[in-house]
Amino acid sequence: MWRPRFPKNLPALVAAFSLFLGVAYGASDSKEEHDRSRLSIFAQPSVSFLNFEQRKYFQDAIDTIYKSFKEDALTEKESLNVAKQDFQKVNFCFPVSAGIQYQFLQDNFISAGIGFIYDNESIVLVDRKNRTHNYSYTIQGVPLFLEYRFAIPKNFMSLSGESLFSIALRWYWVLPGTEIYSTWGKMEAETPYTGAGYGVSLGYLVASWKNFKVYGDVGFSSIDVKSKKSFADIVPDGPEKKAHWNVGGLQMQVRVSFGLINDPEPIEDDDDDKPKAEGGKIPPKAIADDSAEKGKIDTEKSVEKSDKKDDEKTEEKPAENIEAPAEEKAAETASKETTPEDRSVKESEPAETPEK
Repeated sequence: MWRPRFPKNLPALVAAFSLFLGVAYGASDSKEEHDRSRLSIFAQPSVSFLNFEQRKYFQDAIDTIYKSFKEDALTEKESLNVAKQDFQKVNFCFPVSAGIQYQFLQDNFISAGIGFIYDNESIVLVDRKNRTHNYSYTIQGVPLFLEYRFAIPKNFMSLSGESLFSIALRWYWVLPGTEIYSTWGKMEAETPYTGAGYGVSLGYLVASWKNFKVYGDVGFSSIDVKSKKSFADIVPDGPEKKAHWNVGGLQMQVRVSFGLINDPEPIEDDDDDKPKAEGGKIPPKAIADDSAEKGKIDTEKSVEKSDKKDDEKTEEKPAENIEAPAEEKAAETASKETTPEDRSVKESEPAETPEK
C-alpha cells in the first residue's frame, strides 16, 4: 500500500528548528526598545511551501507510465508486480538566504540579499518484471531581493512588555540558475531586469545578545518566472506553450543578524524622576537644569560655611574679654605699690571742705 513520502530528515529538521526557537527565546534576557545596529549582516534559513501548481504535469506523466506497465503485464502475477508512488501534493523545501542591512532612520531598514531555493521530488515505479524505475523533477531558484523593514514601536502594540515587531516588504529578481530539470529534460528561466515578484512578512525579535539578534518571520512571497521553453521539453505530454511557474509561497524564516556598526547603548540612570529622552539618554535641557541646581546648592553651602566661620571667630575673641584683663592688671599693680603706712596717712587726713 502506498503511503505519502516525506523527506527522511524532516523530523530532525523540524525538531531542530523548534529547539532553536525555544533556546533563542529563553536566551532573551531583555526586551529592547530599538535595534541599535546601523550596518549589519544576516543569514536567514527558512521553511517554505512552494506555490508550484505545475506539479500536476509530472503526476500525469507518472500515471501514464504506470498504466502502460499494467497493460504490458502478460499474467496476473506480472500485473501484481506493477507498483507506483505518487509525487507529493506539497512542494516542501528549506531555502536559505544571506545579505546586508542598513538602518537609515531609527526603526527603518533597507536590505539587499541573495537566496537559494532547492526542491527535489522523486518517486519509484516497478514494472511487470519487478524492475524499479526512478523519476524525478527539481525546482531550483536563485532570487535576489531588496527589502524594506519597518520596526513597529511598542506604543503602537497592544501587547505590553513585549519586544520588537517588524513588517518587511521585498521585491525579487531571479538570477541564472533558476530552472527546472527532470528525468526528461531541463529548462532555464528568463531573468528580466524589472523583477519577478514580491514578498511580505511579519517579524518578531526572538532573542538579543550583544550585537547578535534573532528574528522570527512568517510571510508569503510570489516569484513568478518564465522560460522560452515549454513543459513539453521536460515532461511527457506537457503543454506546448511557453512555461511559467512560481518559486514563492508560504515561508517561516529565522534571521540571525550581527551588527557591524552600532549606536552606543543608552545610559542607565537610577533616578526615575529625571526626564529621559528617547533611547534612554538624558535631554540637554535636563542636564542644564541639573547643573544649575547643583551650582545653586554649592553656592548656598559655601555661604553657610563662611557665615559659620565668622561666628566662630567672634565667639572666640569678644571685646569684653580683651579689656577685662587690662583693668585687673592695673588694679593689682596699684595695690602692690601702695604700702600700709601710706594707707593710714591717707585715712587720717581730713577731707577738704568746699569753700563758701
